[in-house]
Amino acid sequence: MCQSKNCIVQIFEVNPVYDGMRLDKFLADIYPKLSRSYFQKLIKSGQVCIQDEPAKKSGCIVKTGELVNVEIPEAVSADILPENIPLDILYEDDDILIVNKPKDMVVHPAPGHYTGTLVNAVMYHCQNHLSGINGEIRPGIVHRIDKDTTGSLIVCKNDSAHAAIAAQLKEHSVTRRYRGIVAGRIRDGEGIINAAIGRDPKNRLKMAAGVKNGRPAVTHYRVLERYRQHSYLEFELETGRTHQIRVHMASIGHPLLGDSLYGPAKCRFHLQGQCLHAMVIGFAHPRDGRYVEVTAPLPEYFLKLTDAGEMIL
Repeated sequence: MCQSKNCIVQIFEVNPVYDGMRLDKFLADIYPKLSRSYFQKLIKSGQVCIQDEPAKKSGCIVKTGELVNVEIPEAVSADILPENIPLDILYEDDDILIVNKPKDMVVHPAPGHYTGTLVNAVMYHCQNHLSGINGEIRPGIVHRIDKDTTGSLIVCKNDSAHAAIAAQLKEHSVTRRYRGIVAGRIRDGEGIINAAIGRDPKNRLKMAAGVKNGRPAVTHYRVLERYRQHSYLEFELETGRTHQIRVHMASIGHPLLGDSLYGPAKCRFHLQGQCLHAMVIGFAHPRDGRYVEVTAPLPEYFLKLTDAGEMIL
């Protein structure tokens, strides 16, 4: 168990509503601002007990009347430096910031990308006004888009806003519409891909559709225009799995143009990554519940590609 003074210690008695529930899900329900993956880490580190005994695994089943003891570390500062990087701001108020992320920008620092990220930029722009949830100050980030995907992304300036937006994402009530160009001419004008997504057992760098123990994933698509060898689509997400649109389109034989991970290694248009843009994001504002919808204009490379003369060649 955590021995630090910087821990919040609480004990819960399991009521009949939670009888037979997984321990990690029980804790995530008790703490709606924190994720199941966060509690799985606490359980693994021995910071959760059932009946005064350390829980052995996240899949433990809780029973009515049992006492669950959990120690939650207070948020600690992230070792990330603010950087004066220009931001394309689509919307901003005291609670949230919506930016139009460019290509080749990583959202959060990670091995190989400790500077030049969106987080470095928003830390400079927002100073100390950013959310910090899940035991570490992960400045404002409530959802992500891939490095080479462009478009709208929400940054939260306080924990209340972060919790509200995270809850909407969990309930799949956030409007998320993307634009993309895929290989091949899609016959049907629209369709739905409903295929669970999980880690590809043959390549750990990739995700795959239809894998065992994958998480449910649903993508709606609509053809906007057909070219000789490609199709221009609009996508709407019901879920938000890693690489969801990229994986789903590859699974039906129409990978995104420029996606060397899920499609051909070479692209005749010499693109920098997949041709995918997070165009529209809409949600209930965390402070007053009003609906906010923001559109990120298509980037220049995308407009060039959607010119019929370019695509028909």
